[in-house]
Amino acid sequence: MPILRNYVVILLIIFSLSGSSQNYRDYYNSFKKNAINGYKSFRAECNSKYAEFLRGAWEWYEGKEPLPVPVEENPAPPLPYNKDENRTPLEPMPVKVEVTPIMIEPRPKPIEPIREIPHTDDKYFTIDFYGVQCKVRLPECAPRELKDCSPKSIAAGWEQLASGGCLDNTIRDCLETRIRYNLCDWAYLQFLEALSHSFCTNANDATLLMAFLYCQSGYQMRLAVDSGTLIILYGSKHYIYGKEYYNIDGCQYYPLGNVSKSISICNAAFDGEAPMSLLITGEQLLGDELSDDRTIKSKRYDNVRGVSRVPRKLIEFYNGFPSSAIGGNPLTRWSMYANVPLAGSTRAMLYPMLTSSVEGLSEIDAANRLLNWVQTGFVYEYDDKVWGHDRAFFAEETLYYPYCDCEDRSILFSRLVRDLLGLDVALIYYPGHLATAVCFNEDVDGDAMMIGDKRFVVCDPTYIGAPVGAQMPGLDYANTRAIILNR
Repeated sequence: MPILRNYVVILLIIFSLSGSSQNYRDYYNSFKKNAINGYKSFRAECNSKYAEFLRGAWEWYEGKEPLPVPVEENPAPPLPYNKDENRTPLEPMPVKVEVTPIMIEPRPKPIEPIREIPHTDDKYFTIDFYGVQCKVRLPECAPRELKDCSPKSIAAGWEQLASGGCLDNTIRDCLETRIRYNLCDWAYLQFLEALSHSFCTNANDATLLMAFLYCQSGYQMRLAVDSGTLIILYGSKHYIYGKEYYNIDGCQYYPLGNVSKSISICNAAFDGEAPMSLLITGEQLLGDELSDDRTIKSKRYDNVRGVSRVPRKLIEFYNGFPSSAIGGNPLTRWSMYANVPLAGSTRAMLYPMLTSSVEGLSEIDAANRLLNWVQTGFVYEYDDKVWGHDRAFFAEETLYYPYCDCEDRSILFSRLVRDLLGLDVALIYYPGHLATAVCFNEDVDGDAMMIGDKRFVVCDPTYIGAPVGAQMPGLDYANTRAIILNR
């Protein structure tokens, strides 16, 4: 607390002049006690004010139609490379940068630090969250049977949860779990949902507990009622495809679960609240059970092969991850997938094999081997045939599922080049197709494009058998867009 530190400095000056160390300690301890009491009063005041809003600030809102998942018209099919075709390399042309490297913003946090409070009745409650055993202290004051979903009952329930710091240790344990397992914002919300519904026997009680823990952790949310059922709406920085939402004061709120078109919402903001981000900035440390070995081989280079095993619980988590975009730009969804690091257990098995196959080679020779490994080691299939809709893969999913398409291959190849070769990579969007381009440190011939002041050479994981520098024919080169990835 900056104010506390400033007063301590003043006290130090005063009592260094007076020469009374005992008086200083007495005054300091008294001031510290009052400051902590003031901090408790501030949180209590915020929750008291919020409970008052819960008693009356309810309005009816109409849901907005879901943003449709982007669909590429006439997607370019994979083509075999004809090495005998004589073709003059394309003249490098400036390419519009559609997506720049994504800036990582601070995570939401409580309005003030949540302090440890000694309780004699604290008991640990354990849940399995995607293969991880998570322990959280949940005292007897946590559950509450709501008589109904009237504003009065909801406000009374909130006041009980906030009473006397009853759940401070619970919030600390939840935030510690977020840190320990590196949970992204979406994973943290899923964790709180699993915890609350496992602990409470009534769905409305669970929702209120989840909403309280989520709110006190610093996240933006709104409570709603739909036909006698309590609903939590979470604020999101990013647009989510295929999910109905509510526009409240210019912010997008998405219901956790299915709701009616028109619902009653309490539009009360909690001090310091921040919307969730759907960026995954680090590995999600979930269950360590791995999939079966999958051997992936290059057809051109016999020594380029790798054995892949991926965390099953991570695949399960990704399967329910929302498809989203930054600022409504659909091209950003690919960078949101491509910037996620590969799971440590997968890297530990796969990377040593691939590294040994490119060790000592020039950048272009190493890139050619990795490119052919992705081109020929996986089976291509359209998303609508496999999934019934467009679906981009995280890198682990391409290594796990039997089929993948151009965007999945490009995301995986971009991850390999950044991790194993240390080179900058951009995803290159052509209408109907996604490929990659690599910024080499050495002179590399072939089809290339200028992104800013750097020359990026085309590497297409879906142009089967094509070397670095060969762009698939028939693409709309004039309307390409660059999606620059984080290193």
